Amino acid sequence: MADYNPTLTAPYGANKKDRRVGRGSSSGRGSTAGRGNKGQQSRSGGKVYIGFEGGQMPLFRRIAQRGFSNFPFKKEYACFNVSDINAKYSDGETVDKKTLIEKGLLKGSVLSVKILANGEITKKLTFNVDKISAAAKSKIEAAGGTVNLISAEKKD
Repeated sequence: MADYNPTLTAPYGANKKDRRVGRGSSSGRGSTAGRGNKGQQSRSGGKVYIGFEGGQMPLFRRIAQRGFSNFPFKKEYACFNVSDINAKYSDGETVDKKTLIEKGLLKGSVLSVKILANGEITKKLTFNVDKISAAAKSKIEAAGGTVNLISAEKKD
């Protein structure tokens, strides 16, 4: 501790006291504690949601819903490139949802798997997946592999 210097101090304004509210009228922030007078905002836990209009019907509910939303019908796919598959699998293996989870490529919550054509594939693999791009299918078959598409009817 040869470098210890007792004359060092923090620069002015570096250390500030916390503002303590609600500690009596002489503190300058007593009584209402800086929150103004009455009303929802002055209460503990008093807040309103985004779009709240003081009890009036909010704009997003006043305007009619128009058009079609595909949200309830959308299908989500976990997409994998053939380069990802080529790196993790050895020759002669089967690529399906179960083996993708075992290899750590897929989390179990995804319902469908799609294979895309980015990269090269050199191994002879069997694919049992929901969807595959045309380019990926041609690359897999050129490497000696086979593709079996799982239909939606079989899953249900």
